[in-house]
Amino acid sequence: MQDAPALELAEIAVSSGSLNERARWMLDGLRRVTPFDAAWVALADPLDGSYCTLAAAGLEEVTQAYLSGASTADDIQTTQANRAGAPMSPSDLPYPAEDLATWAECLIPAGFHEALSVALFTTDHRHVGFLALLSGSARPPTTAMRRRLHQLTPILARGIDPLRSLAISARVLKGARAGAALFRDGTQRPLPGLGRDRLLVDGSPVTALARVYLAYGQIFTSFLWRRGDPDAPEQHVRVTVLASSPDAPVSVLGAIVLAPAPATDLRGLTARELQVLGLVIEGLSNQQIAVALFVTPRTVATHLEHILAKLDASTRTLAAVRAARQGLYVPSTPHRR
Repeated sequence: MQDAPALELAEIAVSSGSLNERARWMLDGLRRVTPFDAAWVALADPLDGSYCTLAAAGLEEVTQAYLSGASTADDIQTTQANRAGAPMSPSDLPYPAEDLATWAECLIPAGFHEALSVALFTTDHRHVGFLALLSGSARPPTTAMRRRLHQLTPILARGIDPLRSLAISARVLKGARAGAALFRDGTQRPLPGLGRDRLLVDGSPVTALARVYLAYGQIFTSFLWRRGDPDAPEQHVRVTVLASSPDAPVSVLGAIVLAPAPATDLRGLTARELQVLGLVIEGLSNQQIAVALFVTPRTVATHLEHILAKLDASTRTLAAVRAARQGLYVPSTPHRR
């Protein structure tokens, strides 16, 4: 049976507070598990290896600012404290802590002489943050303290996971089955709790279009994508693009989520009619649509008549507006809006 302090931390980790709130609440809970004079928990940026303060206890603002700077990030990397493993103490180092800029310039002048620190990794091996418990005493942390903190690190990592908020938002979407977080460097990573899909690989047309929407400042966008696989159980999937939350690292753009698009949600529109409707939304005339689809303008006009009837729209403009609002847009190319 899980002990009460660990259970409390687990409940905080899955609570609906912001990243900063959860980090602060977890520090409060952690104090009842293992003693410390001050503490610092930071969010790791996966792109540049930097850290930004999420919450602190017993630290002056100038100390927090230093810990969020380049010197501390360098020292964490130098001591390999950014790797998954047991918590580390300065007493574990083969050289004096004073040889590190963070200790010599920041922590020792602030009155701290010992610490227990650990890199926070999620269960799927993502480095999401860093925790340091600081002490004014020069006595090294006990084996029991090390073991206790090591047991709690998966819970702490879950609580500050910046992709968790995106994953929660994604799972609320009807039928969400696959998703990825989009990063500013052009890469993406699977969203926790959702599956993978070949449409979400790096550089795919779907993710390229999602990045265009996010670059335009769209908070929420939904459109359809037609699968090229004729053996797929459905012709279209619903693609939803979500902007990242304000407390996520700046390197995270947002998320892209895939869900089934059953025929009952398509207003009776056929695959060809959706294709024509997509080109109407993009502003093409009947003649231009005919050229793009290698059909006659008369065929396009016939499709458009059926579209107007199914969307109960009197004009092509009204049909385009209603279709876009209902997420019935099928993009013709990755970068056209």
